[in-house]
Parts: sequence; structure tokens; C-alpha cells
Amino acid sequence: MKSWIPNIITSCNLISGCIATWFAFMGKPEMALLFIIIGAAFDFGDGLSARALGVSSPIGKELDSLADNTTFGFAPAAIVFYELQMLDYPAALGCVVKVIPFLAFLIAAFSALRLAKFNLDTRQSDSFIGLPTPANALFWGSLVVGFGEFVENIPYAFVLIILLIFCSCYILICELPMFALKFKHKGLKEPGNLFKYGIIVVCFATLAIFWATGNPYRTFAPCILAYILLSIIMCCKKK
Repeated sequence: MKSWIPNIITSCNLISGCIATWFAFMGKPEMALLFIIIGAAFDFGDGLSARALGVSSPIGKELDSLADNTTFGFAPAAIVFYELQMLDYPAALGCVVKVIPFLAFLIAAFSALRLAKFNLDTRQSDSFIGLPTPANALFWGSLVVGFGEFVENIPYAFVLIILLIFCSCYILICELPMFALKFKHKGLKEPGNLFKYGIIVVCFATLAIFWATGNPYRTFAPCILAYILLSIIMCCKKK
């Protein structure tokens, strides 16, 4: 029975993604983001439980990818789809306006491609190559929920959103090495641990600041942008 525990947790991730998608289509992005966060907690828990119990299975690997693409691919795409429907468009675009929101589902397609590459890529055991799908999902959810009103007041905001969609799709599958907050040993003297602990402290500090302002959901977008920029800087330094 213990071999099924990680799969049950993964299934909870999948269900969270389905609920998040429903809330997104119902025009409740705050609740959609909340269930993406809950799904991320289950996504962390299934791997943790599998390692703790010493169990793994091909079914679990496939189920995990399906759950991740639902929660971190389709659900954020639905949030962006909703946001694009809310924006103002120039009258000159005519019927094209009805098509533009569907560009959001590129996020789901490229998230699926990112997950497929991850399953086959043996280089990503200690770090990532390309932006992890949970980070991408949290970025989009945070952008819409935390900064939606600001974005909607920008002239031609739909152009900005479309450009961000293309950028995020590229970063998901590009060959950019990105550090992972994985600890082989907990000690501060271990190589790289001080930097990782520093990142965690900064993230919690950012969360505390935005929590104090009444909108903790704003935390994820700036933190993930900083994560991408730091990864680019580290990559350039190595080169």
C-alpha cells in the first residue's frame, strides 16, 4: 500500500489543478492561484514521500507529468486567458480580438514540452535547464492577481501580455541552466548552500512585505523574475 501514497498525493495535485482551472474560467483568478499554490505543495510532497518511503514507479512518473501540466500548465493558461478577455483592445483589430485570448494556451503547450524534456533529460538531477513549470505558473498567477489592475491600465496592455507569453514559453524550453534550491547537506559551509539560504530568506522577506500591504500574492512574480535574472547572471559568469 505504501507504494500508492506518492501517487495519491500526485492525484491531489491533479485535482488542485482542475479546481484552479475551473476558478480561472469562472473569473476568480485569486482562487485559481490559491489552488495552484496548493497543487505546488502536493507536488513537493509526492517526491518527498516517494524518497522517504523508498518507492518509485513508471506510473508515478507519468502521473506526475500529467498532474504538473494540469496545475502548472493549463491552469495558469486559463488565468491568462481570462485576463486577456478583460483587457481593452483597439477597434481597428476587429474580429482578431476574439482570437487573441487563445494565445494564452501556448503556455499549456510549452509547459507540456518542458515536462517531456525534463523526463528524458538526465542533466537535471541537481539543477534545471529552462524555467520549471511551477515557477512559471506562480509567475503568471501572481502577475494577474497581484498586479492585474496595474497591467490593465497600461496602454496596449495586451501587447505586453502577448510578449510575456512568448518570452515565458521560450524560457520554459531554452537551454538556460537554472539553479535549484535542493540541499544535499544542510550545513552552511557546503558549497552553494549560503547562496541558497540567502535566496530563501529574501523570498520570505518579500512575502512579509507584500503580506503587510495586504496582497501576499504579489510575492511570486518579482521573486521569479529575480530567479531568472540570477540564473542568467550565473550562466554568463561561468561562460
